Amino acid sequence: MPSLEQLLIAPHVHCHCAAGSRKRIIQFVAQILSSPTLNTDALFDALMERERLGSTGLGDGVAIPHCRIECDEMQVAFVSTTNPVDYEAIDGIDVDLFFVLIVPANEQHAHLEALAMLSEVFLDQANRQALRACAADDELRTLMLHLLQKTTYNSKPA
Repeated sequence: MPSLEQLLIAPHVHCHCAAGSRKRIIQFVAQILSSPTLNTDALFDALMERERLGSTGLGDGVAIPHCRIECDEMQVAFVSTTNPVDYEAIDGIDVDLFFVLIVPANEQHAHLEALAMLSEVFLDQANRQALRACAADDELRTLMLHLLQKTTYNSKPA
């Protein structure tokens, strides 16, 4: 399974998107992650179905929307929004940083490792502030790649 760093490609990173609701942000990421083998509507439905089970808002303005769907490999997107949106996060704080994971239906472990890495990145207040300070897509992607490389998960010997 490719690493998050390999999966976080430039077309899937967007800085300061205008999205006024949870539904709009999910629609946006479904569109940018869609492909000939991943239908936008199917992605949207799968992500919304997961949200109906409970918000993927972690707290501190961060959400990690994710779902399982029939696909060949994990897909990811990272989006910051211009204004935070109500995401029913556990702490009640509106969300402006969204890291999305689309996981193959038969995958059992890599998404758990990805969630652990992302949690480590987003738990650090300085990381969140730096990500929010980014002004362009490439800056946001470069910083997130750097932060992912610094996780203790990536520091462990193979």
